[in-house]
Amino acid sequence: MPTDLENFVNQDGRDEAVRQVRRQIDEKGVTYIYYQFVSVTGRIMGKGVPAEHWERMTEKGFQLVYGSTANLFIDRKGDYIGYGPDAWELVGLPDVETFQILPWDPQTARVFCTLFRGREEEQDPGAYLTSDCRGNLARIHAEFERETGMHLRVGTEPEMMWLKLNPDGTPSVEGKTKPFCYHIDQFAELQPLIHRVLEYCKAMGLDMIQGDHEDAPGQLELNWQFDRAEQTADRLTTYRQICKQVGREMGAFPCFMPKPFMGVSANSCHHNISLWQGDTNMFLPDTDNPRMPGKIGLSALGGILEHLDALVCVTAPTVNSYRRLWDTGFWAPVYANWGFQNRTTTVRVSAPGRFEYKATDSSVNPYLSFAALIQAMGDGIARNIDPGPPENRNSYEVSTGQATHKIPMNLGDALAALERDQVVRSALPGEMYTIFEHYKRDEWERFCATVTEWDINEYLDILP
Repeated sequence: MPTDLENFVNQDGRDEAVRQVRRQIDEKGVTYIYYQFVSVTGRIMGKGVPAEHWERMTEKGFQLVYGSTANLFIDRKGDYIGYGPDAWELVGLPDVETFQILPWDPQTARVFCTLFRGREEEQDPGAYLTSDCRGNLARIHAEFERETGMHLRVGTEPEMMWLKLNPDGTPSVEGKTKPFCYHIDQFAELQPLIHRVLEYCKAMGLDMIQGDHEDAPGQLELNWQFDRAEQTADRLTTYRQICKQVGREMGAFPCFMPKPFMGVSANSCHHNISLWQGDTNMFLPDTDNPRMPGKIGLSALGGILEHLDALVCVTAPTVNSYRRLWDTGFWAPVYANWGFQNRTTTVRVSAPGRFEYKATDSSVNPYLSFAALIQAMGDGIARNIDPGPPENRNSYEVSTGQATHKIPMNLGDALAALERDQVVRSALPGEMYTIFEHYKRDEWERFCATVTEWDINEYLDILP
């Protein structure tokens, strides 16, 4: 029986697609290609290869240590996260349709890759590598579509802050603009950056639709058109890559840390989600109430709320993520609830047929978060879970109803919730959960073991 790797290489139409890219390489003068994939934390990893080896790479791929899916980082004990140094090497094969020339360096292109276990592995040789978050999303989404006939479409709101640079080129903790939300004057100060970002986004296939200055120093939100989950995840990754390049070119630092400043809003990355059957939005109302989601939408919403504690671990994945949740004066989600145009709820029905999932921030790995939402909504639909009534009050000021159940407020509690939740864990199959749990458990333990400036100020003169 052929392996997953062999089936991937022998897909119908792949040979012609490879030839089309070769023609583009030759016509545009591309000399170098980044073969990239995405790690557990959303970082872009991979190898660079001269373009003359394109055909060989599409057939044989590149090899890299398994631990690269965990950034090849070590934990606080000095052990490599996820895989030891004796682990085999993965095989990365390009998804030919994702080939794109980099607009800031037309001699260089990039292509996303799907990851496989080594061809000579003793266990499951040539099988899909389960620590490949991008590949997992594609497979989880395809299975969901086979079972339900529906697919997930997502639009993201990728907030981030443009910071000034210190004289030595390192980033300062100072935004390039004042924290004035929606002020066109502050937006205009960043317009040179915005123009460059939009230029590169358009060249790389992002259909940019709107943007604004948010209410933190240097904070921008630039949006592009929503699409299927896989495409949106790739575009968010591409957007981050573009912002990093623009920062290099224009002497600024694009900061995706959730909360670098106290007293102002954090960087969220709200997910606007809907389930579609063909071209029909299944979240649209099916009663005379134009606000109330239809039956499918309510059950999907019930699944999200049922599994919210574990979802938060995936969608708010850093220690710093929870600084945002504690600063509730800036509309951060805190309770397991939903409502109509209620910005204090964790899930907001922001328009007919669309849910805004708010318990996520700029550090999110979209391949993991979209997969986790698919699994949670799938469970809600399968079990017809009732989300309960909408919350129309200010969640921060009530003490009864759904608003009494708080979501995890630190990474440690979120990790414990994820460990208990088999549905959300199914979005991190096989070695993916092992790596995620190892990486995040170590992050939490390192934080807990660190003496901070707050500790010194609070306790240095504690007695007598």
